[in-house]
Amino acid sequence: MVKTFVKAAAAASVAVLALTACGSTRDNAAPQPGGGQGGTVGATVPLLTSPFWQAYNNYVPQKASAEGVQVLPTVNANSDPTKLITDMNNLLNQGVKGLVVTPLDSAAVVAGLEQAQRKGVPVVAVDVAPEGGKVAIVVRADNKAYGVKACEHIASKVPEGKVVQIMGDLASVNGRERSEAFRECMKKYPKVQVLEVPAEWKADKAAAGLEGLLTSNPDVKAIYMQAGGVYLAPTMQALQRKNMFFPVGDPKHVVLVSNDGIPQELEAIRKGELDATVSQPADDYARYGMHYIKRAMAGETFKPGPTDHGSTIVETRPGILEDQLAAPLVTRDNVDDKALWGNQL
Repeated sequence: MVKTFVKAAAAASVAVLALTACGSTRDNAAPQPGGGQGGTVGATVPLLTSPFWQAYNNYVPQKASAEGVQVLPTVNANSDPTKLITDMNNLLNQGVKGLVVTPLDSAAVVAGLEQAQRKGVPVVAVDVAPEGGKVAIVVRADNKAYGVKACEHIASKVPEGKVVQIMGDLASVNGRERSEAFRECMKKYPKVQVLEVPAEWKADKAAAGLEGLLTSNPDVKAIYMQAGGVYLAPTMQALQRKNMFFPVGDPKHVVLVSNDGIPQELEAIRKGELDATVSQPADDYARYGMHYIKRAMAGETFKPGPTDHGSTIVETRPGILEDQLAAPLVTRDNVDDKALWGNQL
């Protein structure tokens, strides 16, 4: 991975600021520290054991450079919410003027956000929304739509029978929203029985939970994996051990749908091993994380409405704005689309 300090010329900075999205205002009355003058940005990643977050981590310096943002090397929280708070405090003590953070625990991250607010440092949250605290904006996709898209695709293939969802960490709003949306959507299909494996975004928990579930439920017909980057390999291995792994189109095939959009998932779709995935925009997470932190450090604030990059800023609850980026469902029909970030690596 290439990690570097990126210094842009003043002219480039002005040019980037001119290309702002809709749904923002410039707050001249109370600019953030360093308003209009930039400053160093600190960025965190939640873990590096997932190909998705490895890709995001690699995109951060690239997109920072494109946006004219000086960013420190990313800090890996290593799946530990407490370490993330420590990392945020360390970055603040280094004098960063902005933070781009991916929360692990939506409640626990509030302590770090409050510390940033006390120091007058704006924060952009990426992928996961906090339950409180102050952020300039959240850059993420509609995670409820992830669960719904997975549900509807599975239901189109499996009108009745047992369906498993391997859940993410329920301490994260992402895990809760995907789980609840999938569960609620499946109520429209009364002949489908939903079984659940709590896995906390951890491959070993997914493997152990699914192994036990398949032992007692060998008639499972579909599996929804909320994070293909960490769940795809253990899921396929568990099915192989149970002699339940058959290609798409085989009458014995267990329908598999995931979330992430990593190259490994796209290849699995091409091979007929995976039915579909929802492509989370790892590239745009990094791009718009840097885009918004630059504007926040310049004293801009944001408001609900359409953006100039095909998304919409929504107020999900009082004081929390989200730029909900597009996350398309990928199947055999569109897996070779060059616009998918997983096809650009």
